[in-house]
Amino acid sequence: MARIAGRFARVEPRRRVGKLVLGLLSDLPRKNCWTIAEWAGESTPSGMQHLLGRASWDTDRVRDDVRGYVVEHLHDDQAVLVVDETGDVKKGT
Repeated sequence: MARIAGRFARVEPRRRVGKLVLGLLSDLPRKNCWTIAEWAGESTPSGMQHLLGRASWDTDRVRDDVRGYVVEHLHDDQAVLVVDETGDVKKGT
């Protein structure tokens, strides 16, 4: 988290993004703002939703920081990284 902490001007989103990442890495069966917020001890998902939808932070620089971390720690000339963001099946139409 230290690598991306400087990308957040305020301490609140910095702390919340830490909880979000830990929630995403947890063994929760479903990962969404409600379940991660509850897992993190928050009473509503509004803080997580604010972080992801309205808070001001440089997503491109955070992405680049995370990419740099992955390259540093998982680099292998023979490796291929595949990201599949198909997500959860939604209910309804």
